[in-house]
Amino acid sequence: MPLIRKLPTNNEVNIKMEKITCNACLVHMEKDVRFESREFEHGEHDVVVKVSCGGICGSDIHYYQHGQAGMSVLKHPMVIGHEFVGVISKAPADSKLRIGQTVAVNPSSPCNQCEMCLSGHQNLCSSMRFMGSAQFTPHVNGGFSEYVVVKPEQCIPYDMRVPANVMSFSEPLAVAIHAIKKAGQLTGKRVLVIGAGPIGCLILAAAHSAGATELVASDLSPRCLELARQMGATAVMDPRDEEQVAFYQQNKGYFDVVFEASGAPIAVASTVDFTRPAGTIVQVGMGASPVSWPVSPMLVKELKWVGSFRFIDEFITAVHWLEDGRVDPRPLISAEFPPQRIEDALITATDKNLSAKVLIRFD
Repeated sequence: MPLIRKLPTNNEVNIKMEKITCNACLVHMEKDVRFESREFEHGEHDVVVKVSCGGICGSDIHYYQHGQAGMSVLKHPMVIGHEFVGVISKAPADSKLRIGQTVAVNPSSPCNQCEMCLSGHQNLCSSMRFMGSAQFTPHVNGGFSEYVVVKPEQCIPYDMRVPANVMSFSEPLAVAIHAIKKAGQLTGKRVLVIGAGPIGCLILAAAHSAGATELVASDLSPRCLELARQMGATAVMDPRDEEQVAFYQQNKGYFDVVFEASGAPIAVASTVDFTRPAGTIVQVGMGASPVSWPVSPMLVKELKWVGSFRFIDEFITAVHWLEDGRVDPRPLISAEFPPQRIEDALITATDKNLSAKVLIRFD
């Protein structure tokens, strides 16, 4: 248990706050990440979670490599990590949560007051406080810490018999489930997933669970394609194989739904040729470069092109699917590191020729 001491209060009407001192993985700047002591506060309405396990995401790698992720630039040290699970250490008296309960932590905290939130699009909240993000200053600390403080509504209990390294996939699986919901009905559909990284492979598993009958994965990496097979792909494609590409582009496109999960400009543009007339393209991958988009072919085929960003209530669905074994993410686990070796873990996760999902184990 961390060192806890009560803060002094000026009078009895003040909210009682306590301080926690523990160790956490903080990124200070480009190529500077440390497992070091930090101090933070919590109140009587907060939940304290002892972290068990967390997965390294692309944004964590970008903060380490470049000191920023997209437009979010580090301005002070920040705890990274937003894919994590743990055990309740302290819970509010009026909460249904109990000490010792295993929980998956939803890293998103929308305002629930803006137009987007009130219309059911909480994932598009402009003031979203997302854990492990430098979008706002002060930054929102993440979950790669021995202990974290979160809100009760962020904690989703799960069966403690489920391994922590399995449940740590709840956040990326929620991203995948949100993507397949954006695609609409998948029962009996032919599906292509471009980019067989962790998100692409989880989309394959989710689409299979949703009833897709033909699931093809496309990637340049033989290792990724093998993982895709293990995660539900019925066939795989190397986009450099002209014969394969021609087969799936014949008759104005073979697939009912195409998920683009790489973000590579050439891959994004290729989705139009692979999608049959009146089909759907779901863009999941975030690319940093501009894309030359084939507008005319898209128009004459009346394709639907839709973006998919994060998740809403799919986080709870993801917890249930992992809990009952509907999706098994374990083939994607490449390595596990203790938090003291966070830099080694990030370097390993950066090498996509070797790694899919790298985990940090606190237990």
